[in-house]
Amino acid sequence: MTMLVPSPVRIIGTGLIGGSLGMALTRSGVDVQLEDVSPGTAALAVELGAGSLPGQDAPAPELVLIAAPPDVAAALVDRALRTWPKALVADVASVKTTVLEGLRGIARAEDLPRYIGAHPMAGREISGVIAARADLFLGRPFVVVPHGSTDPRAVSTLRGLATEIGSVPTVMDADAHDIAVAHVSHVPQVMASLLAATLLEPSEPALGLAGQGLRDTTRIADSDPRLWVEILGANAGAVHQVLNGIRRHVDDVMEALATLQGDPDPGTGSRRALAELIAAGNRGVRRIPGKHGGATDAFATVVVLVPDRPGELARLLTEIGQIGVNLEDLRLEHELGRAVGLAHIAIDAAREDLLTRELAERGWRVADA
Repeated sequence: MTMLVPSPVRIIGTGLIGGSLGMALTRSGVDVQLEDVSPGTAALAVELGAGSLPGQDAPAPELVLIAAPPDVAAALVDRALRTWPKALVADVASVKTTVLEGLRGIARAEDLPRYIGAHPMAGREISGVIAARADLFLGRPFVVVPHGSTDPRAVSTLRGLATEIGSVPTVMDADAHDIAVAHVSHVPQVMASLLAATLLEPSEPALGLAGQGLRDTTRIADSDPRLWVEILGANAGAVHQVLNGIRRHVDDVMEALATLQGDPDPGTGSRRALAELIAAGNRGVRRIPGKHGGATDAFATVVVLVPDRPGELARLLTEIGQIGVNLEDLRLEHELGRAVGLAHIAIDAAREDLLTRELAERGWRVADA
């Protein structure tokens, strides 16, 4: 089989993303050389299977991946371009314009064609190489970000790397990338943190009423503050732009709520404003691509009560397969003290009636069945 990635590859920075890239490439047969400012972190990455520490006689890398925060990525890219004059160099920081502008201020003009930006759209709430996984990038977008003078072979090399690790490559320029990730990643982090911060106020009995909706909307709030300060600072302009739009929506909601609170007969305007916001949210959710990549995936969710006994969930999944319905997604909801869990099963909407009827006939309790 033809290797899609040149070898060896040098990865500088062995945290979650650098370590995961090393594991994925090593699994594909690529010779991965690891480097980190922390010798202990680099040694741990080696033990976890992310690559090896290069000796003095190690061959020069053909591709260098800089897996470092945006505030130091440009300097590391410049160093790599000067150290290995024949290598392609890419950074995988989550913000691209800051890195590109910083590099243009320090790099030699003749080196810039060998630089290309990249951003694998994957991560976890926990950080560090100990959380790295070889399958972290499977099925995830991998953004390739060339600039005006990027060598075309750099684009094809990064597309090949994305394919090799199981990602879906897409090409964008730096500005388009940064506003896109503000919408789909950076602002959601801010909103989750804002919501979670309000939970410092309620009493313990009040928090005991929390359900799955709160857990869903605050899950990513448990993230590394130091990392996110760097990310938000590097993409401040795009994040500010998106938050401005959200602030206008919040102002509209506040005005509507104030009217409803203060007037026993406020008319339909305020209620309509709230309804329009919820409806706009419905439309926005439907635009999020489904597992097959299209925003029009027509899925329905069937909620099944699963007894809290060993083997019951496995039995449910087996019987769904016997019915002949493909499982598109599965989310479990199980709260302390409840004798049953709720399995939220996403399926093709055209199969909803069949699955609901067949499960009910087999003795499963299906919500609204």
